[in-house]
Order: sequence, then C-alpha cells, then structure tokens
Amino acid sequence: MHEIEPYYQWRDDYIAAEDERSPFYSTEYSEFYFDKQLYNFLIHPQWDDFGSNTLYLKVLYADYDRGYTIIEFIGEWNDAIGNDIMLLKREILELMMDEGINKFILIGENVLNFHASEDSYYEEWFQEVEDGWISGLNFSPHVIDEFRSGGIDYYINFGGELDDLAWRTLKPLQIFKKVEEILTKRLGA
Repeated sequence: MHEIEPYYQWRDDYIAAEDERSPFYSTEYSEFYFDKQLYNFLIHPQWDDFGSNTLYLKVLYADYDRGYTIIEFIGEWNDAIGNDIMLLKREILELMMDEGINKFILIGENVLNFHASEDSYYEEWFQEVEDGWISGLNFSPHVIDEFRSGGIDYYINFGGELDDLAWRTLKPLQIFKKVEEILTKRLGA
C-alpha cells in the first residue's frame, strides 16, 4: 500500500497545499517519512489525513470559478464505526463549499470497502450543494453495491460510464465536462 501515491500529474496546474482556499493549505509533506497507516500497512506520505483512522484523501484539483473539485480516496470508508462521512463533511467538504465548491468528483478506485451507517450526513451534503452534484468515479463494483445497500447512491451518482472512466488520460476540466455531460443526460432522461 505504501507504493500507491495520489495522482500527481496535475501538480503543474494545482497543489492543495499551495491553495490559500484549500483545507490543506500550508501542509508540509515528506517523501521519505511514512507517517500514515491503514491498519497495519503504511501508506504513501502524500495522502492527506482528515481525522479518519481508515480513510485518506487527496484533493487533486479545485476550480473555484466553475465550482468543482476532484478528490481521490484510499482506504476503507467506514461510517459504521468511524463515522467517516461526518469527519469528511465537517473537516473538508464544508470548508470547500464555503469557498463556492458545489460539484464533487470522488475517485474511489483505491477504496477497499464501505460500511454504511445512517445517511443523514449524505442527505445534508446533497441538499447543501443545491444546483451542484456529487459523483463517484471508478469505485469497485462491490463498494458501489455497499453504497447502494446503504441507500447512499441516492446522494452520490455512480454507474454507467462513471464506473470506468479513463480519468488519468484527461485534464481536470475535461473530466469535469465529461462528468457534467453524463449527469445532465441522466437528469434529462
């Protein structure tokens, strides 16, 4: 697990630690000291901690003019024990929404599993984005099933092209436009 780095090809365009509006502004990272772990496994030091014991993230890109962000995750999303959604919402998402972000692209290919609890924080988040949206890209089928069994797919858009989008071949704006196009077609259908 320590070799799985957050995606870094957009660092010329955006670095959350250098963005004064980011929850991770001024965060300093080590390339050599592994200070985070997921259970008994060390993870790459470039991942960001938001208070969860099992889930880490990296804000890969934020565009305040268009109101969107792309966030990559690694670990176990556990609402049942750790209430990860509460921590995520209070520590990261609300700060981003205060800065005008209302469209969230969540990349979940490194999310190992999901354990549901209640859906009230998802509902609250969904209502607060108002004319925005929340989408999940490249989550594993069993993780999407776990989100669906918890009723969370009402709030986060999964499925179809979102499940295997070749996002690494695109720039952030291209991803945003692709996801927006997919969701616009769904809502128009």
